[in-house]
Order: sequence, then structure tokens, then C-alpha cells
Amino acid sequence: MLIRNYASSDALETATLFYETVHAVNAKDYSLAQLEAWAPKERDLGKWDRSFDGRLALVALEGERIVGFADLDPERGYLDRLYVHRDFQGRGVATALCERLEAEANGEIATDASITARPFFEKRGYQVLREQEVERCGILLTNFRMVKKK
Repeated sequence: MLIRNYASSDALETATLFYETVHAVNAKDYSLAQLEAWAPKERDLGKWDRSFDGRLALVALEGERIVGFADLDPERGYLDRLYVHRDFQGRGVATALCERLEAEANGEIATDASITARPFFEKRGYQVLREQEVERCGILLTNFRMVKKK
């Protein structure tokens, strides 16, 4: 597995991976309406690409295929996205991405983890600060504000 910096040319593949991962992996913890609000089929690729600006954004590759991606705002210490392709779950992709991002953070790292991702982050030493409800397209989704002290 190779990890490299995100490039604008990765926008379509990462957006597709995001959609497919949310709808396959998170389906056990969220309703169809929640999944559609969280990861709609149609996505503005320009806006998606710009959402990585100013962040440390990484992609994990197996051959030429992107199998995961993650991003961190190093100034705020906020790990925003961490997604692994549904066919590559449990193969160390998320761990490798997290290790690289965590090494770049200054001090405490925070994330808003889904129900599905919470156990992964707990195993990495993150602690739940609070359960919260976030609104996406008028639909409420449960997630957890979690932090890890370095």
C-alpha cells in the first residue's frame, strides 16, 4: 500500500469511494434516509475538491486504485474524514492513514466519529467527549465527538 498526498485529480475517485463506503459499511448503523443525507449520490466535484484545501489530505493506494482517504486540519487538530473502500475494510488502511495524520497534529486531535467508526477510534486511544446529533439535509444523524491527547 502506498500513501500519498491528495491531488485534485483524485476528486472523482474519492467522492465515489465516500458514497459507496457510507452506503455499504455504515448501513448497519444508519437508516437509508440518513445514508442518503450523509452521502448523496450527486456531488459537486469542484466543491468536493476544494473541501481538501488547507488540509493535510492523504490517499491510500493499492496499485493504481484508491482504497482509502483521510484529511486533517493540522492547525485545529481536527481529523475530518477517514474512509476506506468497502472491499478493503480490516486491512490496515485506516490505521496507516491515521498514523500519518496523527503524526502531523500538534497536541490534541479531535474527530466526529460515526457509530460505525467509534470502535476503531477507541482502539486508537480516542475518548468520547459526547454523543451528538448532527443535521444533514434536514435529517439527524448520531455521531460522537472524540479526542486523543498526544
